[in-house]
Amino acid sequence: MELVGGQGGLANQIGKPRIQKSSLALTGYVDHIDAAKIQFLGETEINYLLTLNPQERLRRLEAFGESGVPCLIVTKGLEIPDELVRVCDAKRIPLLRTPHFSSRTIKWVTAYLEDALAHRLTRSGVMVDVYGVGILILGKSGIGKSEAALDLIDRGHRLVADDVVGIKKKSPDTLIGSSPDLTRQHMEIRGLGVINIQDLYGVSCIQKRREIDLIVELVEWSSSESVDRLGLEEQTFTIMDVRKPFLRMPVTPGRNMALIIEVAARNHLLKSTGHFAARRFEKRLMEEIDRNRDESGT
Repeated sequence: MELVGGQGGLANQIGKPRIQKSSLALTGYVDHIDAAKIQFLGETEINYLLTLNPQERLRRLEAFGESGVPCLIVTKGLEIPDELVRVCDAKRIPLLRTPHFSSRTIKWVTAYLEDALAHRLTRSGVMVDVYGVGILILGKSGIGKSEAALDLIDRGHRLVADDVVGIKKKSPDTLIGSSPDLTRQHMEIRGLGVINIQDLYGVSCIQKRREIDLIVELVEWSSSESVDRLGLEEQTFTIMDVRKPFLRMPVTPGRNMALIIEVAARNHLLKSTGHFAARRFEKRLMEEIDRNRDESGT
């Protein structure tokens, strides 16, 4: 990108990731302009401006500049009319030029803005990649989240984040988990301190970001609290209005949580292919009960 004009507006805020083509606005119809979007001028728009006499061109561009757009991008390295530069300087609208075609530039800019403008939050927890399933592990401090994750890493799975997980809403149904730069590759293990997973296990055990597919909460086991033993109840956990499959796993001494989380990842993959073991078991159980009822005549 080359800055051609409007340097005074470099602090302008872009509010939406989608771009807008400015064709109609150059004809004088500016009501449809979205002031939160970057505006693109391609070969068609520039050639249209050049068909106008300088006075009319300046009048149209001044009306366009009043819309308060955050930024203008001219593609294909096209020559920019002087009137456009003057208006952008006066209205403090950054005017950028790229040698690339409109379609490619729009694709790149949109992808960047979708990432930059995505809703974000941070959450205390651990995130791992197990068999390609992104698992966010929640639970109160000291419950054993990091220890379970370390056991999973020792089994060949990947660490995404420990202690603090950055979560980004990439689309209406997609959450991406990642680690802050400062703590990336590191884990805190009580009694051992801070360790570097990449140094200990290699770069293949680290993943910078991963989509969250499953959320697991580790909870202290209580005999008074009921636990779904058959797995028929499909619970969900909501983060930023996105619902994800959710499991609550009681923790007891001697229980191998890493192994159970690993099996949960396998089971999640099976469910995604339509194989629901608990429902199949329930169906067989009900068929057996009906058969026994028929045989007994009751």
